[in-house]
Amino acid sequence: MPSRFAIRPFETHDTEAVVALWRRAGLTRPWNDPYLDIQRKLDEDPTLFLIIECEGHPVASAMFGYDGHRGWLYYLAVEPSLRGRGHARALIEEGERLLLERGCPKLHLMVRRENAQVIELYRHLGYAEVETVTLGKRLIEDTPTGIPSADKD
Repeated sequence: MPSRFAIRPFETHDTEAVVALWRRAGLTRPWNDPYLDIQRKLDEDPTLFLIIECEGHPVASAMFGYDGHRGWLYYLAVEPSLRGRGHARALIEEGERLLLERGCPKLHLMVRRENAQVIELYRHLGYAEVETVTLGKRLIEDTPTGIPSADKD
């Protein structure tokens, strides 16, 4: 990892800067409240929510999770003007190290098919497309304010 940046765990004072980073990186979606996603991660296992800080400001983030069977990577974001400088690689390597310490045998991630540049980054780092279909079911509807909507069933 280049010495010009350091990886550290997310801290609550990073919230606004990280949400803004996710927005600049194109990761947010109207149906996911990023503030709730952060709080959910902090409630579950904050040690796997990593930040790269440059000159006192978060410029990259990644959320890792482990359920005892597989690891997952979410919200990998790098400040657009800093891409290509090793931030993503450093976060992924640190997350992999932390997961290996927990005995995690395999790490999964999801990338939107249209994000070809990011898919190539992951391939370069040793990840391969697997023959699976990812299905999802929303159990809690998020609203833009982060309050579950009463009019959704």
